[in-house]
Amino acid sequence: MSVQERKQRERAERERLIVATARELAEQQGWDAVTTRRLAERIEYSQPVLYSHFRGKREIIGAVALQGASEMAVAMRAATAAADGPRERVAALARAYLDFAARNPAVYDALFQLDGGLAYAREDTPAPLKDAFAALLETLGEVAGDGVDPGLFTETFWASLHGLATLTREGRLPPEHTERRVQMLVDRLAMA
Repeated sequence: MSVQERKQRERAERERLIVATARELAEQQGWDAVTTRRLAERIEYSQPVLYSHFRGKREIIGAVALQGASEMAVAMRAATAAADGPRERVAALARAYLDFAARNPAVYDALFQLDGGLAYAREDTPAPLKDAFAALLETLGEVAGDGVDPGLFTETFWASLHGLATLTREGRLPPEHTERRVQMLVDRLAMA
């Protein structure tokens, strides 16, 4: 291994450490607790080292969001692959989405609430974000219905899931009715 390859590997490892530490800190204490100073202390590198990887917190949030989008896509695809039939796949997709949001609140915020400097729904949208949307579209496109744009249908269903995830987490909706809400979404929106 050349010196340059070793340095590239070490840089990639440091970057992964920064992102993992930011994510851990955000999940434990919220995004307000994630500062370059605190990250530098936790990973035992100087702040200039952090800035050599990320220009600031915004880019770190973006990196966490991209990682989270990839994980969310994997979770949704795994859930739908294990389900038989369109109705079951849509319900499994909804449950996987809501479960991911509940289990990873800081990552979910990085994806959909905070400014991570990422482009959404544009040509220059990063691949992990496009893939997470594709994971939704793969299942929802098959139930969109005749004459319904699958992309717009997916956006509408996704917006419903996002509303449920956000309102439940903020205590605006009682969590004990989540499964009934999923069934209503499936029955009234996806299988209408």
